Amino acid sequence: MPDAWTSDQAYEPYIGRWSRPVAAQFLRWLPGGPAAAWCDLGCGTGALAHAILATEAPARVLGIDPSREYLAAARRGGVTDVAVGSATAIPAATGAFDRVVSALMLNFVPRPAEALAEMRRVARRGGWVAAYVWDYAGGMELIRTFWDAAIALNPVAADLDEGHRFPLCRPEPLRTLFEETGLSEVEVTAIEVPTVFTGFDDLWRPFLGGQGPAPGYVASLAPAQRDALRDHLRGALPGGAITLQARAWAVRGRVG
Repeated sequence: MPDAWTSDQAYEPYIGRWSRPVAAQFLRWLPGGPAAAWCDLGCGTGALAHAILATEAPARVLGIDPSREYLAAARRGGVTDVAVGSATAIPAATGAFDRVVSALMLNFVPRPAEALAEMRRVARRGGWVAAYVWDYAGGMELIRTFWDAAIALNPVAADLDEGHRFPLCRPEPLRTLFEETGLSEVEVTAIEVPTVFTGFDDLWRPFLGGQGPAPGYVASLAPAQRDALRDHLRGALPGGAITLQARAWAVRGRVG
């Protein structure tokens, strides 16, 4: 089952709205400096690039993504400098950027070491390469609760669980990846934000949008199975407004 990432309208209520507060904390954690040129790899609808433009007074922000639909959404939000590209083929010169960053993308790349090497290539000497990914194994409670419900009804779903599929989304694998790519001053930190839903429908509807592994799984189910999953998930959560936590792991390293 492919991980579909194409519809900005489906992405925003599912993950986009929670990525923005993480992006703000992530930028505060990065070392400061004068006006910098930034590359946002896998920029999607532009949550991180928008935050850079709003808070960092950058000299330039280039958003790279393979999805033209996502890039169009990023443009509508004010990211005017965008280009189609992949994690292993950034359309930029070597050493072009002071900061090369990525939000919620590295775990979806088939060869993350190659992606990180490409990020390092386009960063200048002394610049920073940094990223963050959701803690699917436990700290991203929205998705953790979903897969716990799905697996309770269908144990085969465990093979699709992002906590199982993406071992990179933990502190030590992230640190190892950055250190083995030759980056120095590598640090990893947790970023946590609340995810507040007005009620169960506000939480459940985004899973019907088909964007990403969990909504893709929902789309694969027969109507009766989908209803059973919805009811099981509802039973695992409190009534009324629902407040969960979302934890991301952020990592940074310096180009020597």
